[in-house]
Amino acid sequence: MESILTSIKKLLGIAEEYEHFDPDLIMHINSVFSILTQLGVGPSEGFSIEDKNAVWSDFIPEKSKIECVKSYIHHKVKLLFDPPLGSAVIDSMERTIKELEWRLMVAVDPVQTSDGEEEIQNE
Repeated sequence: MESILTSIKKLLGIAEEYEHFDPDLIMHINSVFSILTQLGVGPSEGFSIEDKNAVWSDFIPEKSKIECVKSYIHHKVKLLFDPPLGSAVIDSMERTIKELEWRLMVAVDPVQTSDGEEEIQNE
């Protein structure tokens, strides 16, 4: 199982054993989890991490249709923690974030089945 904190650190180019930025990264990751809760993604009671022991399967089921949540969290944390210098790169990242938000909301939006029941698309 892959640690949420460790995988985000890896995507940001930070070695797993370098823990100096962990409190900052945890704060930003939890801010993004809060945004995801408001979008209706993840547990309805919310989700947060405290250290590297939280793994992705704690937040999303294995082989979920919302696997892109990992990319979403990476992009959001990157903009909060270490934003790129070029405005073109920032614009590109913001467009990617908006698309991922839309796709995540579509994935968790309930749809009506043929028998009239509502079902979440990512189940």
